[in-house]
Amino acid sequence: MNYRTYTLDNGLQILAECNDQAHTSAFGFFVRAGSRDETSEISGVSHFLEHMVFKGTPNRSAAEVNLQLDEMGSSSNARTGEESTIYHASVLPEFQSDVVELLTDIMRPSLRLEDFETEKKVIVEEIMMYADQPPYGGYEQIMDAFFGDHPLGQSVLGTVQSVTELTPEAMRDYFRTRYSPSNMVLAAAGKIDFDALVTSVKQQCGLWQNFEASREPVRPNFNSGFATLHKPNSHQQYILQLSPGASMENADRFASRVAATILGDDAGSRFYWEFLDSGLAESAGVGANEYQGCGSIMTVVCCDPEEAQNNLSRMKNVIQKAVEDGVTEKELTMAKKKIASHILLASERTETRMFSVGTQWLNRQEFRTPEQIADVYANVTLDEVNTALKTYPMDDPMTVVIGPRDDLVPA
Repeated sequence: MNYRTYTLDNGLQILAECNDQAHTSAFGFFVRAGSRDETSEISGVSHFLEHMVFKGTPNRSAAEVNLQLDEMGSSSNARTGEESTIYHASVLPEFQSDVVELLTDIMRPSLRLEDFETEKKVIVEEIMMYADQPPYGGYEQIMDAFFGDHPLGQSVLGTVQSVTELTPEAMRDYFRTRYSPSNMVLAAAGKIDFDALVTSVKQQCGLWQNFEASREPVRPNFNSGFATLHKPNSHQQYILQLSPGASMENADRFASRVAATILGDDAGSRFYWEFLDSGLAESAGVGANEYQGCGSIMTVVCCDPEEAQNNLSRMKNVIQKAVEDGVTEKELTMAKKKIASHILLASERTETRMFSVGTQWLNRQEFRTPEQIADVYANVTLDEVNTALKTYPMDDPMTVVIGPRDDLVPA
C-alpha cells in the first residue's frame, strides 16, 4: 500500500491510496458543500446541484454522461449530506483515464435552464415520496427541533417551497461560492497509476479558477424537548432522540463511538438485549454523528404502538444505568473487537478505501490506514468510555415520536 498526494497550483488536492494488488480502481470528488452551507432561501440547493451535475456539460449531454459510465461498466453515484457532496465511480483499472476525464468534466456542469426545470419536478417528487415513507420525515423534524436556527437543522433535500422557488441563477451563484478547487479533494484508491492521474487532472482542472470558499463552524445552541408527529395510518411507533455529541475534531469521538456501540449496536448491545431479544421493539440503536464544531448522538426505537410509552421509560433507564454505573471491561473488549472487525472487513473494498481517504482529508487533513484507525480504537480505555458517557449526557434529549399514538409523554 502506497499513499501519495499532489496539490495543483489552484489548490485542488489529489490523494490516492495505491494498491498494486487490487483488481479495481475507485475515484471521487469530495466537495465541502452541504446543507449547512445554505441559507433558508436556498435550502436544498446542494442536493439539487448534485442532480444537475449529471445533466450535462459543455462537452457532453446527460445521455452521454450516463452512456459513458455504463460503457465503462462503472459503479457510480453521488451523495449529499450536511457538510459535503461526493461524486464517485469505481471501474476496472484500464478505464482510469476515461473515468477521471468524465468526472472532471461533470465538475463543471452546464446548469441549463431546461434541465433545471425538469429536475426541479423530480426533486419535489423525491421530497414528497420521502415524507410518505416511515418514519415520515422524522429525521428532518428532529434535526430541525434539535439544532433550531443553526444551518445543520436544515433538510438536505430542502422543502417543497424552497426547491420550487429556487432559481437557476441562485444555483449558479451557489456553485460559484462552493465549488472552488481549493474547496475540493479528488480521492482515489485501488490499482492507481498516480503519475498518470496527476497528469490527467493537471490538464483537465489546471485552469479552474481558485476562490475563497470558507465555512464558519459556529456551535449550535442545542434544544431539548418532546414533540409528536401524528401518523394515524402508521402500524408502528418510531421514537427518535438527539443529544449533543463529540465533534469531528475532538479526540474523544473514538470513546464516544465505543460507548454508542456498547449501548446500541445491532447485536449484543444493551439496547439489543433490552428491546430486540425481548421482542419489545422491531429495531433499536444508538449512533454518533460528527460535524465540524459539534456532534450529536441519535437514539432510535421502532416498536408496536402499545409498547411505545413503556419503551420510552426503558430507553431512559438503560442510558441512565450506563452513565451511573459505567460500562464493563467485557463490554469494552467486545465493542472494540466489533469496531476493528468492521473497519478491516470494509477495507477489503476499494470503494470503501476511497471514501475513507477523501473523507479523512476533507474533514481533518489527515490520513490513517485501516490498521492505524483500528489501533486507535484498541487503545480506548474504560475510563475514557465512561467519561464520554458523562461528557455527552443523553438524559435530556430532543425527542420526536412518530406514529398512530398522539398521547405519548416524556419518560
